[in-house]
Amino acid sequence: MDAQQMCKLSNQNSVTYGSEEQEDEAWKMCQERKNIVLEFLNSELSVSLLKRHQTRVELLKKCSYYIEILPKHLALGDQNHLMLPTTMFQLIDPWKFQRMKKVGTAQTKIQLLLLSDLLEQLKQGRGALVDHLKSYNTTSFLSGWDTVSRRLSELSGLLDNFLATLVPGRLYIKHRLVSDIGTTKIPHIRLVLRTKMPVAFDRKESVAHEDWVSLRWFSMGQHPQPEQFELRFKLLDPRSAQERNQSGGIPVTTSSFEIRNLLPNRSYEFSIKRAETYTLVYEAWHDTMTLRTKPSNSEHMQSMD
Repeated sequence: MDAQQMCKLSNQNSVTYGSEEQEDEAWKMCQERKNIVLEFLNSELSVSLLKRHQTRVELLKKCSYYIEILPKHLALGDQNHLMLPTTMFQLIDPWKFQRMKKVGTAQTKIQLLLLSDLLEQLKQGRGALVDHLKSYNTTSFLSGWDTVSRRLSELSGLLDNFLATLVPGRLYIKHRLVSDIGTTKIPHIRLVLRTKMPVAFDRKESVAHEDWVSLRWFSMGQHPQPEQFELRFKLLDPRSAQERNQSGGIPVTTSSFEIRNLLPNRSYEFSIKRAETYTLVYEAWHDTMTLRTKPSNSEHMQSMD
């Protein structure tokens, strides 16, 4: 082998070695960047976290939303914050407050729609990242890293927006709610949206008997407190005009109630919700349950014959 051939062979070995070294570096870089994506998916967008977020959104859709009046700011020694809410309502222009309730309703609906949309975007974004990790080789993954990096940043921002939207915020007031009352000092107030957890039947404690039912309900995630409720019932599939009277609404101030004079061996639908108040702005859901009364003694005896 002459000197020219040896030099050529040496150059080929150098190129091969350099190519292998570059492949190793590319593989390491690919693994590092894949780990970045995996860490984000497992910590920020894990399947369990998304399921919890979905549960939270579904719960918020069932909540009741109210306007709450608070002092705008409290100065040291200021006694205005001791003013009772009833007194505050006496100072607020009723027409302007009704207009703010409409704003609160619209803001709540937009917030719930936005939460659903953001959550869906997060789910789709997670799916796209998972597919990207599975389907691309080292070269393709590295060449598309700018797109992946930008997507990670976008999803992080979406997640921040989602978490911030989970909490009902302040209502935006364009006009003064307190009319000129001729006092020396008009209180500065702010309005915020507050939620109350859904009211639901206790299905273990709600029982149907022959001609009456015993119903019990509770407010999810909250300690029992005095509230007013509206309990409604109706007979399903009435067979006569008289049976259509087997329905009605009952105002209740406790967390349990008994409805009597029902028909035996028939199905009734029951619903429970909070009674509407002056500050309620949105309540789209109420719990509904169906119970069937037990057969009468005569029907029971006939079935045994």
